[in-house]
Amino acid sequence: MGKAIEVESVSKLYRLGTVGTGTLMHDLNRWWAGVRGLDDPYVKIASVNNRKENAKNGEVVWALQDINFSIDQGEVIGIVGKNGAGKSTLLKILSRITAPTLGEVRIRGRISSLLEVGTGFHPEMTGRENVYMNGTILGMRRVEIDRKFKEIVEFSGVAKYIDTPVKRYSSGMMVRLGFAVAAFLEPEILIVDEVLAVGDAEFQKKAMGKMQSVSEGSGRTVLFVSHNLAAIENLCPRSILMSNGRITRFGKTQEILEEYLNDSTSASTIGIADLEDRRGVGGLRFVEISFLDESGKSLKSFRSGMTAVIRLHYKANDPNTTFTNCRISIAIKKDLNPLIVFSSELAVKSNIKLKDQGHIDFTVFELPLSEGQYDLNLFIEGSGEIQDWLTLGRHLDVVNGDFYGTGVNYPIGWQGKTVLVRHKLEIS
Repeated sequence: MGKAIEVESVSKLYRLGTVGTGTLMHDLNRWWAGVRGLDDPYVKIASVNNRKENAKNGEVVWALQDINFSIDQGEVIGIVGKNGAGKSTLLKILSRITAPTLGEVRIRGRISSLLEVGTGFHPEMTGRENVYMNGTILGMRRVEIDRKFKEIVEFSGVAKYIDTPVKRYSSGMMVRLGFAVAAFLEPEILIVDEVLAVGDAEFQKKAMGKMQSVSEGSGRTVLFVSHNLAAIENLCPRSILMSNGRITRFGKTQEILEEYLNDSTSASTIGIADLEDRRGVGGLRFVEISFLDESGKSLKSFRSGMTAVIRLHYKANDPNTTFTNCRISIAIKKDLNPLIVFSSELAVKSNIKLKDQGHIDFTVFELPLSEGQYDLNLFIEGSGEIQDWLTLGRHLDVVNGDFYGTGVNYPIGWQGKTVLVRHKLEIS
């Protein structure tokens, strides 16, 4: 089996701020260098693509830097990374939408890309006309498009509007038709960006199944960029992890996702001993909070639906004092609104006695939170008095996961819901 995609030493440079150099002479020199195929004589090499840094006018950044990998024909590869990691820029280079500043890309086969809503569609043309135009661009004959047209329309679910200009389509309709065109017009390489997140859960499930059948049934290559970790895990045996315009790892998807979950700006262990915004008499205080999985491995973020362990480290001011009838609780809040409260009263029947120092673990089975950042309230009472009570701002990070076990992540922000609950629907 040969290589479908080979990427060697690819880098992409972007200029920030004002495009001009500041003088007419320098602008002419830059134009003349471009005409002769030479590098920009006024480019100043700057930092990597770190979105946290303030950009200076006229500065340039490496959106991609020294990217190297190869993909065999028929492979399904996931690409994951935080926003700004360079994923979409890489796909645009592979799709030949933009050219690399440095390096070489070799692609063997016909490419179909779905990088954003309405990719390749002309807004004034109808859905039908756009299907035929896209097929023609891919090098297909009209008789081939005729053969696939019915399947495309049925899969997309826009049959009623197929002769309506696509400028009147909703974003969901546009995505469904765009994906159907990309998947059914038989490209050797299918490239799909996070655009599928626009679709509803039912369509996402159909799309995942189609991408899997495209690869397994016909040996075509699929590149899939997504923050939907459940979809990446189910669909892609191998994945690429990107950060700040570089590939940090390329390997088995499970290992990549574990590293991605730990590649977060928030610490897995948070020191809170010195926080002053707290109430209580202070005989017993929280000094640290840790996030763990069920095996005890330290994490920097949780995934929806996983078994999550929140470990609270405490310390007594006087190691000779024993605190009786202790009550410990954690409240998880979003935008100052309480969502869930976990309390020792509900989990432990016997009276809790604490002294000296140690830790308390709250284990949450099937973490019922959708993607987002959450505030934590910590509370501990002992010997009839509130010992410590404090609020931590945004110290629990949750990424999307397959909470319902459907192979599709819960849609981010769907109807504004943040708490996920297992439930059953019966119709008679």
